Amino acid sequence: MVPVRYNTRSLLVRKITTTLTAAGIALVVFVFAAAQMFGEGAKRAMLASGRADSVIILRKGSDAELSSGIGNDYKKLGDLPGVAQVAGVGAIGEIVIVITAELADGSGGISNVLVRGTPPEGLAFRPEVKIVSGRAPKPGTNEVIVGKAISGRFKGVGPGQSFELRRNRPLQVVGEFTAAGASYESEVWGDLDVIRKYLGRESVVSSVRVRLTDSSKFEAYRMAVEADKVFSVKAMRERDYYRKQSEGTQFLVYGFTGIAILFSLAAMLGAAITMNGAVANRTREIGTLRALGFSRGSILVSFVLEAMLLTLIGGTAGVVLVQILSLFSFRTMNFMTFSDVVITFQATPGIVIGALVFSAVMGLLGGLIPAIRASRVSPVEAMRG
Repeated sequence: MVPVRYNTRSLLVRKITTTLTAAGIALVVFVFAAAQMFGEGAKRAMLASGRADSVIILRKGSDAELSSGIGNDYKKLGDLPGVAQVAGVGAIGEIVIVITAELADGSGGISNVLVRGTPPEGLAFRPEVKIVSGRAPKPGTNEVIVGKAISGRFKGVGPGQSFELRRNRPLQVVGEFTAAGASYESEVWGDLDVIRKYLGRESVVSSVRVRLTDSSKFEAYRMAVEADKVFSVKAMRERDYYRKQSEGTQFLVYGFTGIAILFSLAAMLGAAITMNGAVANRTREIGTLRALGFSRGSILVSFVLEAMLLTLIGGTAGVVLVQILSLFSFRTMNFMTFSDVVITFQATPGIVIGALVFSAVMGLLGGLIPAIRASRVSPVEAMRG
């Protein structure tokens, strides 16, 4: 087996080509890992919004709260067996609407904001929600709180400011909240009855939520709810509902991954060119190694390892650089509600390992042909050359 220090010395000697090739690999790994981190961030934001023991109830045929509508007799859904009482109630009804708002960056651009009308028990139902500045809105008033992820991103949507839900229907922002990174942080919350009154929809809610005494009772509860012909509703685990919503952002992940794969072809070509150049410039060295008794297999393995070492150097650099994205958030659209949602890039050990494996595979594929060429060098002809 050819000593690894031989390959390390070779890379150090060819500083310029090694640096350029490693930089190309680092860019590819950066894009690849960024795509995976974005997907993980979207998944976490959505799944953090749901609990295994919570159930969301929508009108049959609706895939999202925005398109759902349930009558005011929804409270009966909280009287069924297996439902826990939260803040003295078994079921909470909420209404959601998406409004357009002007961005606060001065660009004149507009985007969508999801406004949620929730009863006073809505905060107790979600203990992860914490008021981080200002205060909670007073029931029965036009006061609202805004999620930290979008606070200040839109004109009027920030503590101490106001905006209109409809013409002459102002909402006053009195606080800012967090929700453990959940997608709720990209919403505005106000009083259910006030929001419904402003919208002229006092007789319906968009969705109903109940908390089960035990998550294992979900199937029994779902069957009981969906069998009731009066309501004509469907029940889902809250976590499953938000998991389905996260699928809407997956096409972005696939797009970034596709770009990374295309870049990887160029990176593998660069690695192949680099290793081919190494073979051409080290013919006499290869011949000497063969003359010393190293087999063709040893030469082949040595050059493949050198290519993989080169790409792992670039891959490690890419993985280190992509960690910077964890400090930033990415604004995208929730394609189930057509509202803005802010995603934070999330790095996991699996993503880091996957990115390094991706770089090693690029080295393997890019260095294989040059390695085969090196293994076929004749020691006699090499020494003569």
